[in-house]
Amino acid sequence: MTHERSLQVSILVFDDVEALDFAGPYEVFTTASRVQARRAPGQPPAFAVSLVAQSLAPVRARAGLRVLPDHVLDDTPPTDLLLIPGGVVDAARQSRPLLDWIARLHAGTRLTASVCTGAFLLADAGVLPAGPCTTHWEDVADLQAQFPPLQVQQDPRWVAQPARRLYTSAGISAGLDLSLHLVGQLISLELAQATARQMDYHWQAD
Repeated sequence: MTHERSLQVSILVFDDVEALDFAGPYEVFTTASRVQARRAPGQPPAFAVSLVAQSLAPVRARAGLRVLPDHVLDDTPPTDLLLIPGGVVDAARQSRPLLDWIARLHAGTRLTASVCTGAFLLADAGVLPAGPCTTHWEDVADLQAQFPPLQVQQDPRWVAQPARRLYTSAGISAGLDLSLHLVGQLISLELAQATARQMDYHWQAD
């Protein structure tokens, strides 16, 4: 399990973002880096993880948790994995610069993923124009009604569109399952399994 550089994970944050939607994946990718460092000392970390927002001002997540972003949109490093969390996305959906940023970054990623209602942002940005996807069970009907070309599925923890390098996941904790899957896709299944074990998390791998 060798690699020449860290894979850049850029996670969007915005006011009223669901805390576990971004913090769960953040924990997965940073824990994977710690686990990998013990197994292969001297190598670059498996992942470099950054939070990106529209400004560097503190972001107030849903329920009041305050978060400090690492980058603004125009300062986002070249990104291997773009992750779009959910929460209350009404204001974010109205931001043309934010939607344009999602589309622009996705064009250069290896993979792009959403958690929960982050799927609405992918659809608004044109990144998710059609095909199978998922979101939080409470929002399945709304996503389907607003974007009829989508095939919104309620039961899966996550859904892949490999041709578009795109993944969507269901509500909140499903982002953990998807993130572990992405560790397996980008590095190795062994590292994903070891990461879930380190987190003491019962990974629903499928």
